[in-house]
Amino acid sequence: MSVNGDDDTAYIAEFRQRLRLPGLIDVHTHFMPERVLRKVWSYFDSAGPLIGRPWPITYRDDEQVRLKTLRGFGVHAFTSLVYPHKPDMAAWLNEWAADFAARTPDCLHTATFFPEPHADSYVEAAIEAGARIFKVHIQVGDFHPRDPRLNEVWGMLADAGIPVLVHCGSGPAPGEFTGPGPIAELLQRYPRLRLIVAHMGAPEYSEFLDIAQRFDGVHLDTTMNFTDFFESDDPFPTSERGRLRYFGDRILFGSDFPNIPYSYGHALYALERLDLGENWLQNVCYRNAARLFEIG
Repeated sequence: MSVNGDDDTAYIAEFRQRLRLPGLIDVHTHFMPERVLRKVWSYFDSAGPLIGRPWPITYRDDEQVRLKTLRGFGVHAFTSLVYPHKPDMAAWLNEWAADFAARTPDCLHTATFFPEPHADSYVEAAIEAGARIFKVHIQVGDFHPRDPRLNEVWGMLADAGIPVLVHCGSGPAPGEFTGPGPIAELLQRYPRLRLIVAHMGAPEYSEFLDIAQRFDGVHLDTTMNFTDFFESDDPFPTSERGRLRYFGDRILFGSDFPNIPYSYGHALYALERLDLGENWLQNVCYRNAARLFEIG
C-alpha cells in the first residue's frame, strides 16, 4: 500500500476506528529550527554517505502545515526530535525545542545532548524545564555513548526515569560507534536507563532484541521498519517474528515524519500486515507510549 492525500487520510482514520484507538502516539517525529531542518533535507536530497540511497521527502512542508497534517492523521502526541552533530549546538537546540513544546501542547517536550564539558548543566536545565524525552543520534554525532563526559548525564536521566530515544543501529550506514556493543556497555553501567532503540536497531535486530531481553527498561520503536522501503535493504528476519509478539508491551510506533519517502499510512499498513492481532497494534500505536509518557 502506498497512497497519498485524501486516500491516505481515509485509510488512517479507518485504521484508528477499526482498532478503537483514541488516536495515535508517534514517538519519532522531527521538528527542528527551520535552518537546521533545511540542511537535513538537503543532506537527504544529496543521498549523503550516512544515507547511501535516494530518499525523497514526502512531507516537505512548512511547520504549520506539517502540524496540521499530523493532527489530521489523528496523532495525539508526538516528538520534536533534535540532535547535534558537533559541540556547542545541543543547548540552543534544547532552547528551541522547549519553546516549540510551549507553543505546541501535543508535542512531548524533547531535548538532546552531546559529549562536551558542560553537557550535564544543560541537560539538568532541560530536565528542570520539563523535558519528557531526549534524543541521541550515535551515527550522526559520531561518539561512543560511554564517553566519560556523559557520565553525569546518563546518571541524571536514569535517576529521572526520562526516556532517551537513541539511534544506535548501524543502518542505513554503519558508524564507528553504532551497533549493539556500545549500548550494551552503557546499560551495564546504567541498567535503569529507559532507552528507546530507534528503528528497532536495524539492521542488528536480533542483537537489540537480546539487549531488550536483558534490560527491562529498553523499548524499541518501529520507525520505518517493515515498510517496503526498509524491507528492500534491511529486512526484519522472519525468524524473529515471534519476539515481536513477546515484546508487544515495549514496542512503540514511530514514523520519522516528515522525512519519509512514502506515505504516513504505509507505516501503519506495514505494521498491520504483520498480522500480530488487534491487541498488539493497539499497544504499539497507543497504549505503550501512553503508559511510558503518562498520557491520559
